[in-house]
Amino acid sequence: MAKANPPLPAPEAGRKPGGVGLSLFGRTFLLLGVLLLGSVLAWFQTLRTLEEEPRAVQSAQQLASLVNLTRAALAHADPIARISLVTTLLQQENLRIAVRESADTHLPYDQDRLSRRISAELAQMLGPQTLVARQVNGFDGLWIGFEIGGDNFWLLADPARVGQVGGATWLVWLGIAAALSLLGAAVFARLINRPLLQLSAATARVRAGDFTGPRLDETEATHEIRAVNIGFNRMAEQLAKAEADRTLMLAGISHDLRTPLARLRLEIELSVPDEATRQLMAADIEQANAIIDKFLDYARVEHTPQLQPVALADLIATALLPYQGAPDCAVALDLPPGLRVLAEPVELRRVLDNLLQNASRYGRSPDGLLRLKISAAAGPDQTVTLQLADQGPGVPPQLLARLTEPFFRADSARTAANGSGLGLAIADKTLQIMGGTLELRNGVAGGLLARLRLPAAD
Repeated sequence: MAKANPPLPAPEAGRKPGGVGLSLFGRTFLLLGVLLLGSVLAWFQTLRTLEEEPRAVQSAQQLASLVNLTRAALAHADPIARISLVTTLLQQENLRIAVRESADTHLPYDQDRLSRRISAELAQMLGPQTLVARQVNGFDGLWIGFEIGGDNFWLLADPARVGQVGGATWLVWLGIAAALSLLGAAVFARLINRPLLQLSAATARVRAGDFTGPRLDETEATHEIRAVNIGFNRMAEQLAKAEADRTLMLAGISHDLRTPLARLRLEIELSVPDEATRQLMAADIEQANAIIDKFLDYARVEHTPQLQPVALADLIATALLPYQGAPDCAVALDLPPGLRVLAEPVELRRVLDNLLQNASRYGRSPDGLLRLKISAAAGPDQTVTLQLADQGPGVPPQLLARLTEPFFRADSARTAANGSGLGLAIADKTLQIMGGTLELRNGVAGGLLARLRLPAAD
């Protein structure tokens, strides 16, 4: 048997090209996402910086006004009125007045940049002796120490009066902004990537032989995409016309060549008296017909496959019918029952016929017998492997890679054999279209081994 090196194998539709990396959508989304997130972070920092000083000044002015009003009220009130005033401030303004003792302990109001700025503003407005604390004697709050006529007091105000936006609030807003940015990046990336996805799908259809599928949008707003779509549509139209012309040409070739061959066959039967000569001439005509069939088969291989479950053992048994009972042929089968593959029955039968014919011509042992071993097994990757091994002379290792090339013969002496040099090329090309592969190699014990891999049906 002989092996073939296919024309450049077409990857299955939907299979991603080799290599690891981001898709165009992923790269676009990542770049836009990083850009937008960077912009959000820059906006966040800028906003905090710009609003910090006005917020500090405004908060300090409000607190200074409270201190000044409280100080003025306490300074002009008698001791009894002070008690009533302190109660009123606590109930109505949530302000607590306490005497500041020398033993009081306090923590400065300086936990962040805003609080330090407020402390500085209050010291400037109320005097350098002003104390601003976040904790006094273990009690948290916004404490402001001031003096009235030699007496020291604490004013405890609600920290919320500062109007400071908490860290959690900033994080919530930052999270919302980041989510909206990523959502926008995804939308933009999808809009950018959509024409390329449509082009990829259209390319897959054309590669599968569908030249009449939906056309790409020629009214696309983007000039470059519109030009690509128009060019692709024109190319598909030209390919469809070329395919129609090829089909018509093949039909014409078949008719125009077979008609004179049929006349020659009739002329031989009527005009050649010698039986041996007549049989030789008839055999030549049959060989010419067989070669025409091979040419047409190879030219018609490209099509959209209609895969269906195929019982492998039954199909092989049918393909072996012409060899059963032949005295110069021995076939050993090792086929698990119930093994099925996804294939086109007619096309897979054609592949088997080509491989069997190749083995019959070139894979015989030195005694002239054709000894074949055919085995099959299910693989772990949802595939089925079928092997056909002969006991012929095999093929030189350096020529194995070329066996599926059209018209290539591993042995120049074979040019006189009844063959076109297309059998293995047809088998290899047909298997590729059905999602399978053909591997040809020399067997360990000699001969040629053909290994077919097809998708499993179960």
